[in-house]
Amino acid sequence: MWTSKTISFTLFITTILLASCNASAKAKTQPLFPAILIFGDSTVDTGNNNYPSQTIFRAKHVPYGIDLPNHSPNGRFSNGKIFSDIIATKLNIKQFVPPFLQPNLTDQEIVTGVCFASAGAGYDDQTSLTTQAIRVSEQPNMFKSYIARLKSIVGDKKAMKIINNALVVVSAGPNDFILNYYEVPSWRRMYPSISDYQDFVLNRLNNFVKELYSLGCRKILVGGLPPMGCLPIQMTAQFRNVLRFCLEQENRDSVLYNQKLQKLLPQTQASLTGSKILYSDVYDPMMEMLQNPSKYGLHSHIEKPFLFHKLLL
Repeated sequence: MWTSKTISFTLFITTILLASCNASAKAKTQPLFPAILIFGDSTVDTGNNNYPSQTIFRAKHVPYGIDLPNHSPNGRFSNGKIFSDIIATKLNIKQFVPPFLQPNLTDQEIVTGVCFASAGAGYDDQTSLTTQAIRVSEQPNMFKSYIARLKSIVGDKKAMKIINNALVVVSAGPNDFILNYYEVPSWRRMYPSISDYQDFVLNRLNNFVKELYSLGCRKILVGGLPPMGCLPIQMTAQFRNVLRFCLEQENRDSVLYNQKLQKLLPQTQASLTGSKILYSDVYDPMMEMLQNPSKYGLHSHIEKPFLFHKLLL
């Protein structure tokens, strides 16, 4: 289906990057990583927002989940698997990554990794205050609770080995702009230049990555921004009719942010001994699909905006 194709294409790019560093002849039968750990927003939230009472954004109604095995919504902002699940599947770790807040997680689910992400979250704490999401800066505290349980299952030494070798995926950022900077006048007064606000967000991201490193994470994949000006929420707010177009300035903002992020991550890696930190390109694959929808099985212009529906939160 169209949502799965969107994520699968992005995964293809990601998997190539990972494979260049980690692939082996055993990749088809054995996982490249012992576990997968997910942090961020709705692009990777597998259902955490279903549990805290204060969260606003919840994927608990159709059409969410209609292509999952039980054909019902379970907290994923997609008709089927999301980025978290597909990358775990591609790397032979597991088929679905459970949310950490899901009650009654099995020991095996803990050992092979969970998701800490929350729809509506951002690197800027103000973003999460607006959406009542679990702040990105709060997610490491959930991770600490996870580490404690993992140690109780496999012991301290093996637990840290799992974390050291786990694939850590960080996917957030759009909410800081579309639900915060673009919408809240006080932030634009504080940061008249969007470049300055981008630097603030990237500094928060950098500190977040360093905190994950301090907790034992070594293999980290960080996602860039999508073409924010092509998100349905942005186009609808600007064009209140059927004829909607991408907002080119917001797309340029995404490009500039991604350029800065690609420059930052190698510097961060160099400062963290033994780390491997990769950039995941979200922008180019999605623009390719918008510009050439039929190439990916999307023949109707009506479908185009839905390519980005799951990135709204």
